[in-house]
Amino acid sequence: MRQAVEAPIASEQDIRTGLSQYLARLWRYGVMLSHHRDTADDLVQATCVRALERSAQFAAGSRLDHWLFAILHSIWLNEVRARRVREGQGFVEASETLTFDGAAKTETHILAVQIMNHVHALPEAQRSAVFLCYVEGLSYREVADVLQIPVGTVMSRLAAARARIAEATSEPKTSTFPSRGKAQ
Repeated sequence: MRQAVEAPIASEQDIRTGLSQYLARLWRYGVMLSHHRDTADDLVQATCVRALERSAQFAAGSRLDHWLFAILHSIWLNEVRARRVREGQGFVEASETLTFDGAAKTETHILAVQIMNHVHALPEAQRSAVFLCYVEGLSYREVADVLQIPVGTVMSRLAAARARIAEATSEPKTSTFPSRGKAQ
């Protein structure tokens, strides 16, 4: 879990300076939400613009990265709502989104793609909680703050996501009991 200690943000210039250190994390979250690299680029750009436009709304003493994740998440939700009104552009498969280094072992690649497919198959609410908690290392409280939901809801979403992934990755169970009605 990441526990970054940030210097207090006092001005728009401090936000400008701080933005650059979070661009990669914001982009990763944008890719996770949208499944599209170009859309992630747009989400990060819109997040930066909104953060600078609304720098006066930043609460002194809070963490800049949490505020930026919340902005990006809000922009994404607005995009999803707008997309539902228009004729939609579907999501791509996780395997099309991910690129792996050629030196990575095939087995690791296959396992990673399988796990990412299972994560991307989760409902968006669960997928967001999983990403923020397990990839970005935020605490349950921090995830709740970013997504603007109760901590109990975060815990429920993570438990449901873990159960779905465990079910999807478990071996099918075969019965050890003989079937009834057949002589053995």
